[in-house]
Amino acid sequence: QVQLVESGGGLVQAGDSLRLSCAASGGRTFSNHNMGWFRQAPGKEREFVAGVTWNGGMTAYTDSVKGRFTISRDNAKDTLYLQMNSLKPEDTAVYYCAARMAAIIVSRSPKTYDYWGQGTQVTVSP
Repeated sequence: QVQLVESGGGLVQAGDSLRLSCAASGGRTFSNHNMGWFRQAPGKEREFVAGVTWNGGMTAYTDSVKGRFTISRDNAKDTLYLQMNSLKPEDTAVYYCAARMAAIIVSRSPKTYDYWGQGTQVTVSP
């Protein structure tokens, strides 16, 4: 079992930055898991935002955030990050971190992730 707790969300204006964190615990080694960030806006399906392999060797982003968001991980601290710059109103959503067993590629499908956090709200005003 892996417990994930997100933090860092909030209300910001368009163009601002936020950094989300996801702290992992529960005994299963964080460094054995690929990690992902997903988001869900009201009335929409949960969508992939960014992902990283277990050792940070590969990252992937959805097109709408490329060049603005950066995913990173610190395996020594069992923590995943999402640096979000140049935020837009369309980035407004609940952001979730998720974990799955290590793999050589980053999966974009939420169905392939086994553990989820409770989410943190990000609201970007115009």
